[in-house]
Amino acid sequence: MSQLFEVHPDNPQPRLLKQAAQILHAGGVAAVPTDSSYALVCHLDDKTAAERLRRIRQVDDKHHLTLLCRDLSELATYARVDNRQYRLLKHATPGPFTFILEATKEVPRRVSHPSRRTIGLRVPEHKVLQLLLAELGQPLLATTLIPPGEHEAMNDPQEIRERFQKQLQAVVDAGACPMQPTTVIDLSGDEPVLVRQGRGDPAALGLAPLGEA
Repeated sequence: MSQLFEVHPDNPQPRLLKQAAQILHAGGVAAVPTDSSYALVCHLDDKTAAERLRRIRQVDDKHHLTLLCRDLSELATYARVDNRQYRLLKHATPGPFTFILEATKEVPRRVSHPSRRTIGLRVPEHKVLQLLLAELGQPLLATTLIPPGEHEAMNDPQEIRERFQKQLQAVVDAGACPMQPTTVIDLSGDEPVLVRQGRGDPAALGLAPLGEA
């Protein structure tokens, strides 16, 4: 059965975050809050945990997983970022944006896109998640918690635990999250491409919303 950590959204208890981090270090898969919706996360270097995460979501290796990073300097360890890209990233982080970038050798090949060698990266603006990342000391491998065959991300931690208690080792409950997914921007080509419009405003980065010329 998954362990439930009920943490205060503004003043999360360090003891509980430490216990959740220990579960992740030990190879567990957890549901955690973000500034868009709840996400499934696991340790970046644990191959078995990453495979279990994909199985829960029922996605294959062509599905972009995301690295949740504490800040831009950590992000730059795992992605190749030039000056133009860095300026754009600085405008949008932390916040509800996911960026597709070329992965560095620090990213295990099995978690990047098999043909493009790209990875999704983001710096979330959620206090509980930021403190969990700090406790862990490295990024988390993540994917939005959308149940197989459904289109909406889950937002109720109690419901998440009931539904996935045999598949998850931990649920970090910090209350409800916004229901919109992140805005996804592909920075791996010559020009930024808006892939998915979500909670982040693409106009803030000089990009036209989808459907507009």
